[in-house]
Amino acid sequence: MHAPRWVFLAAALLLLQGCRSEPTPGRVVVLGFDGMDPQAVDLLMSEGKLPNFAKLRQEGAYGRLISSKPLLSPIVWTTIATGKSPEEHQIGHFVAVNDKTGEQLPVTSQMRKVKAIWNILSEAGRTVDVVGYWATWPAETVNGAIVSDHTCYHFLFTDGTTGAPGTAGVTYPPALLQTLTPMIRRPGDLKPDELAPFVRVSADAFSRPFDFNDDLSHFKWVLATAQSYQRIGLHLWQSQRPDLLMVYIEGTDSVAHLFGHLFRAQGLAGELAAQQQRYGQAVEEMYRYADRILGDYLQAIDDTTTLVVLSDHGFELGVLQEDPSKTRDMRRVSEQFHRLEGILYLYGNRVKPHSRLDRPTILDVTPTLLALGGLAPARDMPGRVLSEGLDLKPQPRTVASYETGQRVAAAPAATTPAHDAGVDSAVLEHLRSLGYLNTQSPKGARNLAAVHFQNGHFAEAVTAYEDLVKQEPNDGALRASLGGTLGALGRYAEALEQLDAAVRLEPLNPEAYHNRGIIYERQGKRAAAANEYRTALRYSPGYEASRQALIRLTGSAAINTPATDAERAAAALAKGASEAARRGDYEAATKALDEAGRLAPNYALVFQYRSNVAFLMGDRAAAIAALHKGLQIEPDNELFKANLERLQRDATPRIGQREQGAAAPQG
Repeated sequence: MHAPRWVFLAAALLLLQGCRSEPTPGRVVVLGFDGMDPQAVDLLMSEGKLPNFAKLRQEGAYGRLISSKPLLSPIVWTTIATGKSPEEHQIGHFVAVNDKTGEQLPVTSQMRKVKAIWNILSEAGRTVDVVGYWATWPAETVNGAIVSDHTCYHFLFTDGTTGAPGTAGVTYPPALLQTLTPMIRRPGDLKPDELAPFVRVSADAFSRPFDFNDDLSHFKWVLATAQSYQRIGLHLWQSQRPDLLMVYIEGTDSVAHLFGHLFRAQGLAGELAAQQQRYGQAVEEMYRYADRILGDYLQAIDDTTTLVVLSDHGFELGVLQEDPSKTRDMRRVSEQFHRLEGILYLYGNRVKPHSRLDRPTILDVTPTLLALGGLAPARDMPGRVLSEGLDLKPQPRTVASYETGQRVAAAPAATTPAHDAGVDSAVLEHLRSLGYLNTQSPKGARNLAAVHFQNGHFAEAVTAYEDLVKQEPNDGALRASLGGTLGALGRYAEALEQLDAAVRLEPLNPEAYHNRGIIYERQGKRAAAANEYRTALRYSPGYEASRQALIRLTGSAAINTPATDAERAAAALAKGASEAARRGDYEAATKALDEAGRLAPNYALVFQYRSNVAFLMGDRAAAIAALHKGLQIEPDNELFKANLERLQRDATPRIGQREQGAAAPQG
């Protein structure tokens, strides 16, 4: 018996009503701006300079995205793309090392041990396009396109324009590269008028041959790469219409590493003032350029699209290096000035207007993207769906894990080995022949061991550090870390043995002194602990953990307490000299130190500062003479010894802190 027609009509009406009750999954665009700082965005937004970010703030959902240490881009962006911690995804640093040749190269997609969002969505039949994202070379097979980070050649290649093994694995599908080539800009393609808003340089400087160690050349690469990925992403969005587009723009971070110390800095002199004249507006203009990129994508999307805009961390801008000589090297890939909080904006389809995201973390991004794509996050993803900013109900986590089967999408390459799944076998064979797959990441292994420690997995951290110490037994930093980890497990005798060895190997090792102080403090030896903290600060005045520990124990972080009125006056002058040197005013610093030396001719700290300022001024002989005088007063000062050894060994050294180079005058 056939049901009456009206029954079917009623059922269809109910289905339609059910569909209307919840927004349907639409398309998603993810714009990633590396290192974009929320405080800088807020400042520039308040001045009316970022109208498109202001639109997102006013009409979408916002929260500061909480990152995790180490704040290194490949690690954090991989965490964002996988929803897994570094312990699981195993991307631990910028570079890998060829086991056979020792050659360094940027980390590769093959080093990632878990699936990324583009793998998961591809396997679920969704289409994905990924542009410029970290650690996507060689490009994996996906249901869509991968434009890997080698497309514009990453900044870790020696000259910014060469280094990749031809075009192997640059894009998926491989033929896509030919289509995209006209959209790819190289540093030499830029015209003076394109750089004029960012930098003020002469025609001669602009026409210099490309050299990646040159500040202007590096910035040309930054801008050309940002323009390329902006264009490519828009092209793929409009021509391929993917369900998910992810576009990564590195320039906001690189420009901060290059010129962030100049951002609205006051009272600069000498070489720093000259830098500010040339490059002082570069950071602000790059943020404004990022706003224009955002505006282009706002125009490209429709009402069925959700826009996600985020950064992996923030950046402390306008803060001068303690060592001004470091600003002479404009290729500073370091997390020293990274902040833990980045940005996160949600806008468009299924976003609750004017909503606030509740302390979102980088582990929440992939679960949220999955929910926007109509998929349930897996139970082995620790993050959550940011439902407070979205008009959707997250699906129950019925999937235990997406880490099953090969890491491939539709139409995987035939005969691809399981551990290389997702990359065309011919590409892999070519890369193997060049040695690009025989890689490891020693610094990455260190960082992953540190992640174990930070997550409270002390036993795993001990195992990792013990393996590293076996490989490099004369590395004092590794032994200091192993000692600290053993101490966390209460194995104090073993810990002190490692820390003593660390100090013998590297006398300027603040971590070793600090960790030894922690053990002494736990053993009730407060005076001994305070002495260790003071020693750490003596050799690394910026070592914040020891400073806080010393304040807790003694009420003061003073390490060079002046004994007389004359020394107190000299110390005040030396502090002023330190500030003057940081601003590049070496003349004022020298005058202050001359007066300090007159007041307290046997105060060792004055000679430490005098040596550093002399070095910064290029007077190597005066720097050596000051250190000799300082050692006459404090024969056991390991910092003086190390600085003197470096000056005598190297005609152009950087004086001071372990691995970091020069130590500018410190208070």
